[in-house]
Amino acid sequence: MKKKTVEYGKYGYIFILPFFLVFLVFQLYPLIYTFYLSFVEYYEKDMKMVGPKFNGLKNFMLVLANTKPLGGGKYEIVKWFDNHTVMAIKQTLIIWVINFIPQILLALLLASWFTDTVVKLKGQGAFKVMMFMPNIITASSIAVLFYSLFSNQGPITLFLRKVGIISQDYNFMEKAGATIGIIAFMQFWMWYGNSMIVLIAGILGINPSLYEAAMVDGANGRQQFYKITLPLLKPIIQFSLVTSAIGGLQMYDIPSLFNVNASFIGGPNYASETITMWIKQLGFTAHNYGTAAAASIVLFIVTLAISMVFFIVTKEREPKQRHAVIR
Repeated sequence: MKKKTVEYGKYGYIFILPFFLVFLVFQLYPLIYTFYLSFVEYYEKDMKMVGPKFNGLKNFMLVLANTKPLGGGKYEIVKWFDNHTVMAIKQTLIIWVINFIPQILLALLLASWFTDTVVKLKGQGAFKVMMFMPNIITASSIAVLFYSLFSNQGPITLFLRKVGIISQDYNFMEKAGATIGIIAFMQFWMWYGNSMIVLIAGILGINPSLYEAAMVDGANGRQQFYKITLPLLKPIIQFSLVTSAIGGLQMYDIPSLFNVNASFIGGPNYASETITMWIKQLGFTAHNYGTAAAASIVLFIVTLAISMVFFIVTKEREPKQRHAVIR
């Protein structure tokens, strides 16, 4: 008589089923539908929806080139890569680069400091909590806080005027460089603690015997960091680079709440408008869903390209084997 066996594997599938259902409904289907909309003419005119009607690559032409309407739904390309969408992508990249470079450098420094077996810093838990704290505060709260601090009558603006660092008529909200710098600082302040925790986890996963052997051989802290920590931390750094690029290029909450006008356009004069803010303007203000979808696909392609560059740059390379020459 055959004994009945219990299949426990099926319970695992039951537990992961909710994730796949949510992914299919809220991520995969919208992604496929966005690709579909990018190839159709679908917009609102006189309170009525026009389309969807297939128009090929016309939406991509509108979001990637400066065009001139010729009538009858036709356009003439004036200049490629010289329009609002491209400008918004450039501004998003600038804000991301300005905040990410100091973020990853500071996170690396703090991670190596907190895991240093020689320093053995006391009260590490408290320091880690304080540095991670900005990450758990909502982005909207941070944006509103910094706006109140740096507005025309904000306390920091008034203090800097009083001590003579800035002129009496200087207004952070009217300066493009100042606005971009403050937004980048907010992003840096929010996320450096998260990057630090990820890097600490990666360093703690390195075999301690490697450091012990290096110390026996007389290697100092700097040599251990460059010869052991950085090479073995490469996969974690790769993860941080890719996730930061994905999140940074989709930046929306802080720029859309910090220095905007009544139409939620990034000021001054579109200087702080990110690509996601522009996609929202196309889709929910102009009600041109085809063009908004095409801009989203362009953002997807840019993000994918940058991520692939990071993967290639940080990829583990096999050492070249030297073949002995027999004479």
